[in-house]
Amino acid sequence: MAASSDDFSVLVLASDLGVDARPFLAHSQGDNEEEEQENWHDCSDQYLSPDEDFSDLDLLQFFRLQGSDKHGNRIFRVVGKYFPAVVVSGERLKKYIFHKICSEVPEGPFCIVYMHSTVQKEDNSPGMTILRWIYEELPSNIKERLQTVYFIHPGLRSRLVFATLGRFFLSGGLYWKIKYVSRLQYLWEDIKKAEVEIPEFVKNHDDILEHRPLTDYGIEPDASHLAEIPSMAYSFGRYEERWTSREYMS
Repeated sequence: MAASSDDFSVLVLASDLGVDARPFLAHSQGDNEEEEQENWHDCSDQYLSPDEDFSDLDLLQFFRLQGSDKHGNRIFRVVGKYFPAVVVSGERLKKYIFHKICSEVPEGPFCIVYMHSTVQKEDNSPGMTILRWIYEELPSNIKERLQTVYFIHPGLRSRLVFATLGRFFLSGGLYWKIKYVSRLQYLWEDIKKAEVEIPEFVKNHDDILEHRPLTDYGIEPDASHLAEIPSMAYSFGRYEERWTSREYMS
């Protein structure tokens, strides 16, 4: 009788006899590794936007390719404070992120270093719903290539939101890839200092948290909000940085 397409073979190894199984399994493992590597090379041109001008967003430097972490993952540095949520739509943000990933890291694993330092929800946050939508729209191979999200200076509110709602709003795969980094000194366990550029205001915020740890929990005010800090101003699509002072009344 002719063998059907459903036929399969079973290889039984007597482990008690000290038989080395690696030569028998090498071929199967090699196929899996080759298939995984092929998936990591698949970044379709449909996610590139060569006709769209992203020069204004590039100028903001909120999403930049940097070096690599100690695990060999390329680094996309994301500075939340630099993102002008009030003037950039979710659709354009999605196109920009897709374009950056597919044009700058079209293959291989990568990670994200997100700096949440001094982020203002109204000015810099696109919202969890939009972030979830962007992630869900990513091709499956890009999701697989994203290895870790280093979340620097998360703060009490962010921790509570992710702890209570994160599993519902974020895909399971992304939820477990987030690594909270409360101080920069802990980031250096995974990334060499020369591999990622840290803005000066992030370093200053880290110093404040180090000397006033209760600021992390919202019990003490952040001293950086009482001093002069940069704000974003836009005119006819051009980016300018200006210095303003915020006055706080007790």
